[in-house]
Amino acid sequence: MRRHLLPASALVALVLSGCGDGSPMFGSDTETEDSQETEATEDAGATAPAAALDCEEPPAPPAEPLAFTPEDLPEPHPGDPATVTATLETTCGDIVLELAAAEAPQTVASFAFLAEQGYWDDSPCHRLTTQGIFVLQCGDPTGSGRGNPGYGYGIENAPDDGTYPPGSLAMARTQDPNSNGGQFFIVYDDTMLPTQGGGYSVFGQVTDGLEIVEAIAAQGGQGGAPDGAPAQPISILSVDVEG
Repeated sequence: MRRHLLPASALVALVLSGCGDGSPMFGSDTETEDSQETEATEDAGATAPAAALDCEEPPAPPAEPLAFTPEDLPEPHPGDPATVTATLETTCGDIVLELAAAEAPQTVASFAFLAEQGYWDDSPCHRLTTQGIFVLQCGDPTGSGRGNPGYGYGIENAPDDGTYPPGSLAMARTQDPNSNGGQFFIVYDDTMLPTQGGGYSVFGQVTDGLEIVEAIAAQGGQGGAPDGAPAQPISILSVDVEG
């Protein structure tokens, strides 16, 4: 992963990458033409203590992740109902999501499709950032940060002001605005992301279980790294979308 660790007074540049051509998602650990640097003002405050975690041993990632083609991209959600409930069953507990079907119809349709196919079963959340940008990134069955489902699509419902409050659920991508695919991130503390290039699709919010992400974040990254794999591993066991 390409990291830029700058002084506290500087901007923290993080790599965001995405799917559609096999390149990595938000939080690349390769340096391809599709990688994109974003900037956020570093928060000088420390993460508040979080509740203790009771996590299972993560399963091995799938040996052969499911792969799809551009023709498999589903039609956008009709937006009725306007919101859809989804549950991430993880090795550290359930995280419940409210998906914004009316505001991000293509993203929600893709999320529901991949969940139904079992695309994320046994997939690790491979990246945690704890400086400047405060997210837990998941959605790559390979755990490498390079995986994608084999198709991509455009940006929806990105905040005009670049503000992503705690609980926001958004898609990761490369600098290509049509590279949304399978990787997504959960914001656990106030985060600003650049609006240049279109921003990042917000397609839902956490309604229950955000404390799990906060507790993962409180333990930091492996080796104390502010950008990398979380010290406390967490994997998605399954994703269930209602309706």
